[in-house]
Amino acid sequence: MSAPSAPLPPPRTRAPQAVLFACGLNSVRSPMAESLLQTMFPKLYVRSAGVRKGELDPFAAAVMAELGQDISKHKPQTFEELENWEGMNFDLIITLSPEAHHKALELTHTLAADVEYWPTPDPTDTEGTREQRLQAYREVCDGLSLRIRRRFGGAGRGSA
Repeated sequence: MSAPSAPLPPPRTRAPQAVLFACGLNSVRSPMAESLLQTMFPKLYVRSAGVRKGELDPFAAAVMAELGQDISKHKPQTFEELENWEGMNFDLIITLSPEAHHKALELTHTLAADVEYWPTPDPTDTEGTREQRLQAYREVCDGLSLRIRRRFGGAGRGSA
C-alpha cells in the first residue's frame, strides 16, 4: 500500500504558471491583458482566446503602443483553435466577458483549471471622436493593468 499523498493547497493559494485570458472575439480585451501580464511577469506562460474569432482592433493596438507594447501582430484565435494548436494546459483562465466565462466553465468539466471572472467593459461600443474612443480603450487597459498587479503581485514587474 502506498503512502497517502499530501493534499493540494486550495486553488487560489497556488501561484499559476500558465494563464489564459478570454473574451468574446480575442480582438481587444484579452490580447491587451495577455500583453500586460507577459510584460509584467515574463516567466509566466500567457495566451489569449475568444469564444468567436475576431480581427485585432486597431484602437487596442494603438493604446498598447502608447505603453511600448506591440500587439499589432496578434492573431485572434478561438478556444478551439488554441486547443488544437497548443493544447489547453492552463491552470488559470481569466474571463473578461460573460460569454467567455460560460465557455471557460464548460471547459472545466474536462480541464483542471481555476476560472476567475473579471467583468471588463467592451470599449468598441464607445462613440465619439477618435480621442474619446481611444480614452475608452485606455480606461480598459488601465483597469486590466490594475487587476493584474493586484492578482499577480508587484514583484517582477516590467514596464507597464
